[in-house]
Amino acid sequence: MNRLLFSELIGKGYKEFWFFKGRYRVVKGSRGSKKSKTAALWFIFNMMLYKEANLLVVRKTYRTLKDSCFAELKWAVSRLGADEEWSAKASPLEMTYLPTGQKIFFRGLDDPLKVTSIAAENGSLCWIWIEEAYEISDEKDFNILDESIRGQVGEGLFKQITLTFNPWNERHWLKKRFFDVSDPEILALTTNYKMNEFLDEADIKMFEDMRVRNPKRYSVAGLGNWGISEGVVFENWEESSFDLTQILKKKGAETVFGLDFGYTNDPTALFCGVVFKAENTIYVFDELYERGLTNFDIAQKIKKMGCGKEKIRADAAEPKSIEELRQLGLKGIRASRKGKDSILNGIQFIRNYKIIVSPLCCNFLTEISNYSWDSDKQGHKINRPVDNFNHLMDAMRYAVEDIISGDRMSFE
Repeated sequence: MNRLLFSELIGKGYKEFWFFKGRYRVVKGSRGSKKSKTAALWFIFNMMLYKEANLLVVRKTYRTLKDSCFAELKWAVSRLGADEEWSAKASPLEMTYLPTGQKIFFRGLDDPLKVTSIAAENGSLCWIWIEEAYEISDEKDFNILDESIRGQVGEGLFKQITLTFNPWNERHWLKKRFFDVSDPEILALTTNYKMNEFLDEADIKMFEDMRVRNPKRYSVAGLGNWGISEGVVFENWEESSFDLTQILKKKGAETVFGLDFGYTNDPTALFCGVVFKAENTIYVFDELYERGLTNFDIAQKIKKMGCGKEKIRADAAEPKSIEELRQLGLKGIRASRKGKDSILNGIQFIRNYKIIVSPLCCNFLTEISNYSWDSDKQGHKINRPVDNFNHLMDAMRYAVEDIISGDRMSFE
């Protein structure tokens, strides 16, 4: 790659990332910081350069890979003008560099046996890319991946794990493991949208508006700084696998669904849970969390999830969308009820329950571990949550409103 082409491909800010060959290459950054696209370009370019290198791409759940890393790597192939040299198949996800037979494998930590049983037929499995590494809440899961890159590699090759993520919470093990140490085998970078010269005016305006409207969110989602975990709203939860079929067989099981609307900047969020009133327990078993969805898209995705015939409480602020979704086949969708102090009432109700979250619900886990009480100008916590990490939290409140007896409590 000549100097001009290099500059055109990745722009500024990632030179050290591009040429580092140590064991761990770790990049935290804001949305729009081009960290994922740069990583995808690096892997495609260098797999064509190193003829015996193979790549394993990992996220916490397999189902999230197709629309993230798989799409980014296919984009990188096209960006490098190498479409005829690569093949990509979607079931199972896999990419092959045709001249040599090198492979890009895709795995989720929700199937650990498939992660540890990969063997490259041509060359060595020497690189791992962990996208949205923040989703991996247990450091032991990372250690399993780390240990899977072992043995001899071909001449000129090197073993490396690349982690890319948004830095939502400063208490995450990633900070202590990679950012609070000095180690020549670790490159720990912080990136932000200002390093991405490929953003258009609308993208930049979104961040600048965030800077004025929501400085706390801007610090993390705009500048890539670590988030603060003090004063979280919900501490009554745990991440744990469970068999939904068996849960639904238990006496007193009530399925609940809530929908919070979004589009460009905020995601549309669907909460799927099972409530046991007698046990004061909520099981969170599925979620939808995606930006840029039209009402038609929302209806199709909810039907595909198997929730098309369920009773869904949706944000009452969008009656037109609720009516359109009803016409699109979601007959059970209804507006949530509004009322004074509805957010606080809903929060207090949920705080009386134990919340068990499936590891599949990565976005719910991110939100509930970061949903915090706001502060006044003196830094004292106040009885109002921050308007951040609240899309699935709001959807959960909508979902459980019918569990609350009487009309004393209502929700926005």
